[in-house]
Amino acid sequence: MPIKIPNNLPAAQVLESENVFVMDEDRAYSQNIRPLHILILNLMPLKSVTETQLLRLLSNTPLQVEVDFIYTESYQPAHTSMEYLSKFYGTFDDVVGKKYDGMIITGAPVERMPFEQVAYWKEIERIMEWSKTHVYSTFHICWGAQAGLYYHYGIPKYNVPEKIFGVYKHHLCVEHEKLFRGFDDEFYVPHSRHTTNHREDIEKVPALTILAEAEGDAGVYAIANLEKRQFFITGHAEYDPMTLKSEYDRDLAAGMNPKIPQNYYPEDDPSKTPVVRWRSVAHLLFANWLNYYVYQETPYVIDDVHKNQ
Repeated sequence: MPIKIPNNLPAAQVLESENVFVMDEDRAYSQNIRPLHILILNLMPLKSVTETQLLRLLSNTPLQVEVDFIYTESYQPAHTSMEYLSKFYGTFDDVVGKKYDGMIITGAPVERMPFEQVAYWKEIERIMEWSKTHVYSTFHICWGAQAGLYYHYGIPKYNVPEKIFGVYKHHLCVEHEKLFRGFDDEFYVPHSRHTTNHREDIEKVPALTILAEAEGDAGVYAIANLEKRQFFITGHAEYDPMTLKSEYDRDLAAGMNPKIPQNYYPEDDPSKTPVVRWRSVAHLLFANWLNYYVYQETPYVIDDVHKNQ
């Protein structure tokens, strides 16, 4: 099934070139189908890149999905024009009266700052509180996961001495969890962050379950409040094949002497083409979330989405 996106969104050209079926607003309105309504709070600087990454994954299921994008009004992004935001995005005030089957909160390049010092933190708090009553299932990524764990459960993040950077081997911590249905015993996911959450802090919260973790310094990967359908994912399964390379090259050019991302380049040689180990993981992760925690359980009448608290 297609994914419905705003008319003329640049990501559509990329997706169509990959034979991904996308549907613009005009065609979607002519169909008599109850689609899933997904809200994406995009906090990443290069918004069109993140849009494409997420839409590619949300489109790879038999479900019809309609997506709304919002940005934080309290902070003007430096790398995306207001013209672009005005055309394809709304603000929280534009959607505050709506209800959604699912919501994705992306990462953000502010992880080393205390949460309260982030320019748009008050707005993030407002959105996360609203999500309890207006969203059936929330999916938090990287900094978005750390922010959600902190806001909802008071779980702190910690700086790490060396950036967690590369493609890490993971394993499941529970059996028969629907979010990871179809996963292999071991699987790989990219990480790129300077902070982490500690397992012992998470284990103090009875409502939370650690679903998966990585080997080495990447630590806990997937945490959930299964009753409230809140998911907190510390890695970046949505990353493109060259995303880590772009980050490495950028930091190298800036004289930051970055370490070579783990398990990424053949023989750790940056002159060689990176090996993609996570593409199927990404598609399965997002498809399972959409199917088992959104589509299968959300009320048919979207206004009946109930309070998750």
